[in-house]
Formats: sequence, structure tokens, C-alpha cells
Amino acid sequence: MAGLEVKTETRGPDGSTFPFPERVWYTTSMMRKGRTGEKEIFYGWWVVAASFITLSFAVGMPYFGMTFFYDYFERPLAEGGLGWPRTVITLGLPIGTLSTLWVGPLLLHRFPPRRLILIGTGISMLTMIGFSRMESHYGYYGLYILYMIANNLSGGVSHQIILSRWFVRQRGLAISIGYLGVSIGGALVVPLIAEPLTRAYGFRTALWVMGLLLMLTWPLILLVVRDDPREMGLLPDGERPPADAGGHQDLTGRSYGEILRERVFWILLGGGVCLAGSVGAINLLLKLILKDRGAVSQQVLDQTFSRTLLIILLVSAVARILVGRLADRISKRHMLTLTWLPLVIGIPMLARVPPGRVPVLFCLLYGIALGADYLLLVVTAAELYEVSTLPRVLAAIIPIMTVGQTWTPYAISLIRELSGSYTIPLVIIFLVAIAGRGLLLFLPHPAGWAAAPAPTRELS
Repeated sequence: MAGLEVKTETRGPDGSTFPFPERVWYTTSMMRKGRTGEKEIFYGWWVVAASFITLSFAVGMPYFGMTFFYDYFERPLAEGGLGWPRTVITLGLPIGTLSTLWVGPLLLHRFPPRRLILIGTGISMLTMIGFSRMESHYGYYGLYILYMIANNLSGGVSHQIILSRWFVRQRGLAISIGYLGVSIGGALVVPLIAEPLTRAYGFRTALWVMGLLLMLTWPLILLVVRDDPREMGLLPDGERPPADAGGHQDLTGRSYGEILRERVFWILLGGGVCLAGSVGAINLLLKLILKDRGAVSQQVLDQTFSRTLLIILLVSAVARILVGRLADRISKRHMLTLTWLPLVIGIPMLARVPPGRVPVLFCLLYGIALGADYLLLVVTAAELYEVSTLPRVLAAIIPIMTVGQTWTPYAISLIRELSGSYTIPLVIIFLVAIAGRGLLLFLPHPAGWAAAPAPTRELS
């Protein structure tokens, strides 16, 4: 394949300029040809693979792993627990979220995301080790504030910004593969780490080991992840630059004031908060809901929760890949409608789970919804906003979504304490999910919501 002579430069994420090499090689697929004619993997896919692993450790493992320990925190001191009520246990994450709303809007668009991911994983490691040594609920709340600072820095938003820069035409697939790490990390942490270590050495040792494992992400962040393809003289998807490419590209984007004046922002925000709230309530309270279904031993409860979570997250992983692939090809509006049904059908099933039984049908339906909803919201935001504006949009939306995701479970816990069961709370979760889906149907119809154009044929 012949090279294209290009004499231009462009600006990196930190404002510095990068000259393109004399020859820019391009492709319309996952592979590209080098000077020798041999096929090489576009470097963006190595960034996707690294993001898969870092999201698995930095997001999936602590988020889903912590819920395994909730009933251990509830156990009396005489039985090796902390003796805390559920309202105290479920309040930690909401306090952490509300105390760290400033992190995203203040920092995410000011610093390179790779640097933020590196710092965030280090803070997460210290936080998990802190959880293994805590004694009072005040220390618990303080650690959750640190955890949410780390989550804002090294979580989904920073990875989304990086992947959105590396991919345009295949953005849905790239983000879905990266986010697959959240599901895989969450699916494996309980059966492989949390449950066996807790059974053998206690929950404090399990939390300590989970913290140390976060350091495994640092070599990948330092050696593989890059903030922007322009740092390596590349373009998104490995495509060639336009024939009239030249000069500097404006990467300043729209201001927060301009974003907040747009109707589409508030639709995304309202729908995202409702969906995050309903999903967050199920994710964080699942083990406690299963515990309330009947008297079973601690071992049976642990195994039931472990298998339930494993099925949900494995199904969500498959759904995330399929939805990411389809999101690059068909209408996002159709996708939002189709993925609404499993969530609506699945939530009421939790009210009738037999004691000690794995709710397989619920796991299948909820897993599909879990894998699709958040991904579709991110891909839709990336379609509606240019890359230069996307960091500010996500930095504004994601923290508020996280408030809904964490305070809804706390509100549900309070309602459960008043009603004595999770029947009424599950009805509320059901209604919140419907409200979020309904709001997202009012999104406008930019060109990106239509079927994606067919890839152009590789030139030779």
C-alpha cells in the first residue's frame, strides 16, 4: 500500500505540538500495513487491551468486591463483624460521592487522563488497605471519600476520554471492549479472591490483598497507555488525514456555560441519573436482598451471591460487546428501546427469589441491561459532542450520575427499614428505571444516531 505524503502538525492533549512523520499509514480495519507490507495491529487496540485490564482492577474489583463484605460489616462483634446497621453500611459510598463532586469538573479536563489514572489507582490501593484496618464508621466514611476521589481519577471517564481520542468509527466497539474489564473484574473478584480469602483468613485479609493487586495496573499505565494517537504520529482508527490537513486543530471545545444551556445535556443527565440509580441499587444491595429472602447459613449466602454475581457480570460482558458492535451500525434510539425490556422484566423477579437459590432468569435479563445501558449512554454522548467537548460533558454528567447511583441504594435501605422488606423498594427501583429510559427517548436525532456509514475500502 502506498504511503501518503503529509506535512503538517497537530496539537496533543496538553497543548504541545506533534509533527506527523513523513509517511502516515492508515487502515479502515483493526489491522494496518507497514512499510514492509506486513500487517500490524493499530496501536489503539493495545490501548483498549490495557484499558480492559486497568478498568478490571481499578473499577470492577473494588466496586463489586466491596458489596460482598456488607453483611460481614453487619455481623455482631462477637462473630467477627463490625456490628453496624445497614443504614450505616450503605451510607459510606453516598457520603464519598457527594464529597467528591468537585473532582471531575475541576481536574479531568485540566490534566492528561493517563496521569490521573496512575494517581487514582495508587489512592485506590491505599483505600482498600485502609478498609482492611478500619474500626469505626467515621473512618469508613473517610475511606470512602478517598475511594471516590480515586474513582473519579482512574475510573470510567478518564478511560472514555482516551478511547474516544483513539477511535471514532469504531468507538462503540473500543469502549465496549475496554468496559468489558469492569464486568470481568467484578465477576472474578468474589469467587477467586473475596470469598476464599474471607473463608480462610477473614474479611480484613481479603480487603488487604485486593488493595495490593491494584498495583499490577501501573506497568500497563506507564508502558502501554497513551493519551492521544497524535503523540505517536497516528490518527483515530488509524485513518489517513484529510488532503487539506494542516495547521493546528482547535481542541479547546465548548465551555461549561455553553454545555449547560443545551437541552440535550439535561436529557442525558436526567436519564443517566435515573438509570444509574436503579442499577446502583441492585448492584450494591443484591447480597442483602438475597439475605432477606430466607434464613440460610453464611456459607450458602456467600456462594449464592458469588454465583449470582458471576452470571450477571458474565452475561453483561457478552451484552456489552454485542451492544458496542451494534452501536456502531444501527440507531442508538433503537438500541435504547430494545435494552429497556430486560431491565423492566428482570427487576420484579428479585421479589420472589427462593432462599438460597440463584435467580438464573433474573441474572440473564439484568445482565443484558447492565451491559448495555451505561455503554449506550457513553457512546451516545460521544456521538452528540465533539471530542474536544466530551471531557467536560462527561466530567459534569458522570459525578452526578454517581450521586444517583450511590444515594438511591441508601434511600432504598431507609425504606426497607421502615417497611420491613424489599418489596416496596423494588417497586420504586422499577419506576425509576422506567423514568430514565423514557427521558432518553427525547434525545435529538443527530447524524450519528443513524446507521453508521459503511467502512471505506482500503487503498492500495
